[in-house]
Amino acid sequence: MSKITGCCSEDSHPNSRRSVLKAALGITAASVIGGIGLGLPQVSYAASLTREERDKLTPEQIVESLKQGNTRFVSGKMQQHDYLAQKRSSAEGQFPAAVILSCIDSRAPAEIIFDTGIGETFNARIAGNISNDDLLGSLEFACAAAGAKVILVMGHTACGA
Repeated sequence: MSKITGCCSEDSHPNSRRSVLKAALGITAASVIGGIGLGLPQVSYAASLTREERDKLTPEQIVESLKQGNTRFVSGKMQQHDYLAQKRSSAEGQFPAAVILSCIDSRAPAEIIFDTGIGETFNARIAGNISNDDLLGSLEFACAAAGAKVILVMGHTACGA
């Protein structure tokens, strides 16, 4: 009868507890890493727009970005936003690319409907999304003084105003 060596060590047996745990952890890690790129929501912006980022955008790119955000909202696949990081990065200044004139209706928050983060848009809200002298002044400030390149007037259905 020959002596069998190495049969009882934890690492030598393919079904040992340690081997099973290592395999399970490896599969779990691969699933998590693979899942990140396959449909899990991505962090929108770790920081708000900088002046340089905003200034590189064309009005057409800004409108397209808002359309894409709305598509994400409608499909229920909105980005995750790191609002704390966006708040911190915009504390010294803000450089929104667009100003949105919308209704005060609580069912139509433009920031959510366009899936934008802090510092990406100015938002002017008034019942019926109409422009008066006060709103016009805000729109002028957003564009002339703060550099927004797009004014978007957003309507919605079932408005009580």
